[in-house]
Amino acid sequence: MRDRSAAPVARAGRSPASASLDLIVCCSDGRHLAALVVVPLRGAATLPWALLEDGAGHEAAAQRLAREHLGRAPAWLAPLGVAGEGRRHPSGAPLSLTWLALVPQGTPAPEGHAWVPVHAMPALPARQQPMVAAAVAALRDRMDLVPIAFRLLPPEFTLTELQQSYELLLGRRLHKASFRRALQAAYLVEPTDAWRSEGRGRPAQLFRYAPRRRRGHRRPVRFELLG
Repeated sequence: MRDRSAAPVARAGRSPASASLDLIVCCSDGRHLAALVVVPLRGAATLPWALLEDGAGHEAAAQRLAREHLGRAPAWLAPLGVAGEGRRHPSGAPLSLTWLALVPQGTPAPEGHAWVPVHAMPALPARQQPMVAAAVAALRDRMDLVPIAFRLLPPEFTLTELQQSYELLLGRRLHKASFRRALQAAYLVEPTDAWRSEGRGRPAQLFRYAPRRRRGHRRPVRFELLG
């Protein structure tokens, strides 16, 4: 599973690094937004991390770290920020560069890892503890700019699944009719020829993310909240 060729990240025991690279990987479990946690046989749980070598490309290092812990490339990856503030980190590095990744619902947790709801995280190292909350806040802030809700889904999905993805990110329920009107107005999805049963009633049509190019600025998705 692990790609060890020309790794741009350094492991503990090698020459000291000035920063660690910490990765917050988020996924939907169908009911909650969850983050990937490393669960060692001994010691405390942590977020995925590695020491960053001087001169290493940050994005390439983050991609490699994601592949190492997931066994696959993430569906979306972006920088989150820098953390330090004198808080303890397993690496001993004074600073941490944090990156945020998303994978589709149904992605299994590799051996030694677990998906944990973001509202029920275990005790993490002091510097990592606030990283999860910062990641959730960043996802909510970027929802109108990046197709984040779609990256939590497989390539084809029902509109109900898409609404649930938005609800997980927002932490609020959405009005169904308002949500679908907003999708139609934003030209973000297109129907496929496939259908899927969702229990009782008629099967639901599958859609894909396919934003339509239009003149002017892209219209954000705005919908009515419930509760």
